[in-house]
Amino acid sequence: MSDRVFKTRLQKGDTVIVTTGKGKGKTGKIVSVYPKSHSVTVDKVNVVKRHIKPNQKHPQGGIVELTKPIDISNVAYYDQAKKTATKVGIKVTDSKKVRIAKKSGKEIK
Repeated sequence: MSDRVFKTRLQKGDTVIVTTGKGKGKTGKIVSVYPKSHSVTVDKVNVVKRHIKPNQKHPQGGIVELTKPIDISNVAYYDQAKKTATKVGIKVTDSKKVRIAKKSGKEIK
C-alpha cells in the first residue's frame, strides 16, 4: 500500500450495510475507521475466533472472538428511510458542510 491517506464520507457511528464478501447483506454500526489502511470495523461483522495463550491480560487464555476490519469499498451507508444502501453526498448550507443521503436527500446527523 502507498502512504496516501484516503478521505471517506463514512464516520464512526454510521449505520452501514456490507455490499460484498462473506458478510454481504449484514448491517451494523461503524466502530472505528482506519483511513491509512482504507478499512473500517463494523459491529458484529467479520467476527473471527482466535486462540489466546494465558497472559496477564487474559489469565485464563482460551478462544476469543475479535472483530476484524473490512475494506471501506465493501460497505455502503444504510439509509433508514429507504431501507437501502446509498451514497453519501455533501451539501453546503449556511456556509456549513452537511452530509446527506443521496437517495432520500435527508441530512445525516
